Amino acid sequence: MKRLSLITALVGTVVAVASAAQQPPARPTTQQPLPSAPTGYQDTPMQPNGKWHIHDGTRPQPTVVTPGPYTLVAPPADAIVLLGTGTDLSKWEMQDGGGAVSWPIADGVLSSAKGMIQTKQKDFTDYQLHVEFATPSEVKGDSQGRGNSGVFMNGVFEIQVLDSYQNITYPDGQASAMYGQFPPLVNASRKPGEWQTYDIVFSAPRFKGTTLERPAMITVLHNGVVVHNQRTFWGPTAHKVIPPYAPSNAQGPIALQDHGNPVRFRNIWIRPIKDNQ
Repeated sequence: MKRLSLITALVGTVVAVASAAQQPPARPTTQQPLPSAPTGYQDTPMQPNGKWHIHDGTRPQPTVVTPGPYTLVAPPADAIVLLGTGTDLSKWEMQDGGGAVSWPIADGVLSSAKGMIQTKQKDFTDYQLHVEFATPSEVKGDSQGRGNSGVFMNGVFEIQVLDSYQNITYPDGQASAMYGQFPPLVNASRKPGEWQTYDIVFSAPRFKGTTLERPAMITVLHNGVVVHNQRTFWGPTAHKVIPPYAPSNAQGPIALQDHGNPVRFRNIWIRPIKDNQ
């Protein structure tokens, strides 16, 4: 009986070992950290002035300037309120297909979700624009993967939205940058989760037929601090390239970007500017 029991035990051990060898290797129980987002590139085209690559990570970082306290800027009497205190999204549409906006809204706060949105009015040219935004209070990711969105003038000229509080990225892609073209003069970002403001004065490009006569020009205040002063765009903004101007850029909608990060918006209004008569 003892010999039989020993043989049985040995056979069982062999079967168990063989069975275990056929099983796939166990997966790690701990989630691997995501790789860091790029903080710059050296394989992109040079910018038109020949000084830096587009998204050049070796470009000097803007000096940090702590802005003053947040101050509510209510829309003037002649402003078009694009996003007010309620839940009215009647002035917006999805950029792809033009359907109703699917981004969630509550108490005047619009949260980014899948797909870009734009105003239904698409003939804006020269204007004053006020936008308030807040990146997530819980910090996740780094570089361009942290609180990323954007405000687009005429649908193609982007002022970057990003959590740039103690977050290194390529300078022409940080908060308030003319994306892919010019960094802000200074970094006036608030802490994650705090409400921030962009006050923008934009002049659309001018064309004579298909010939560009005057490029688009912009002045931007980030949290009340001047970060661009009558600076011109080299062309529409894009990732790793600077597309050429097209006559269609002379007018367009205001657009807000979905970049996969939850960003909140509120108190958006615009004042079209007319030339002096």
